[in-house]
Amino acid sequence: MKKLAIYGKGGIGKSTISCNISAALAARGLRVMQIGCDPKADSTALLHGGTRIPTVLELERQKGMGVTLDDLVHTGEGGVLCAEAGGPLPGVGCAGRGIINALEMLKRLGAYERYQPDIVIYDVLGDVVCGGFAMPMRAGCADKVFVVTSGEKMAKYAAGNICMAVENFQNRGYASLGGIILNRRGTEGEDAAVQMLADDFHTKIIGALDRSAEIAEAEKHDCTLRAIAPDCTAAKQLDAIAAAVLEAVS
Repeated sequence: MKKLAIYGKGGIGKSTISCNISAALAARGLRVMQIGCDPKADSTALLHGGTRIPTVLELERQKGMGVTLDDLVHTGEGGVLCAEAGGPLPGVGCAGRGIINALEMLKRLGAYERYQPDIVIYDVLGDVVCGGFAMPMRAGCADKVFVVTSGEKMAKYAAGNICMAVENFQNRGYASLGGIILNRRGTEGEDAAVQMLADDFHTKIIGALDRSAEIAEAEKHDCTLRAIAPDCTAAKQLDAIAAAVLEAVS
C-alpha cells in the first residue's frame, strides 16, 4: 500500500486533480482510497455526482463510539473508496485537530486492513500547514507529498510554505516531496516561475494541466473528465499526471 498527499492552496484545483487521479488509477485496476482533509468536505464530490458524503466528524458527533467503517467509507466513480474528515461546527473547535481525529478514527477502525487499498490519496487544504493540516505528512501517513500550484503569486506562496513544511518533516523521517503539479492559469511566465519554485526545493514538475472547457463541463456535470470526455487533451494530461504520481511512489 502506497500513501500520498496532494496539497495546494484553496481554489487551486487540487480536489479536481485528486479525483481525476483517483479515477485514472482505479481504471488501471488499482484499489484506490481518497480521503478528503478539508473542512469544506467536498474533496470527493466529483466521484459521487456532486453529492457530499457524511464526514467522519459529523458522524462522530451523531453516533459517538457507534460509528462504523460502513458509515464512513463510501464507494464512488470507478470503485474509488471515499472518506471525508470534515470540520468542526462553524466557530467552534480547530479544523486541524479535526483532521487528526478523523485520520486516527479511520486507523483505529481498521480501514486500511479491511479495504486493503493499493493507493491512498489524502487531499489536503494547503493554505495552512500547521497542526492537523500537516498530519498527512507525518510518519505512518503519506510516503510522498505532491503540491498543486499555478504561476499566480498566492498559489506559489502557499506552495512554497508547503514545500518548506515537507522539508522540515522529512528531516524527521516523514514524507518526502514527490514533485509539483502545475495547474496552468495563463499568467505571464507561468512555467518558468513554477520551475524556479521546483528548483528552489530540489524537486521537479511531474505534470502540467492546461485550462480547458472540458474540465469546466465535467465539473458542471459533477463528474471526472474520464466519465465525460476521456479522449480530450486535459484527460490525457491528467492520466499522465496519475502515471507520474504512481511512478514516484512505487
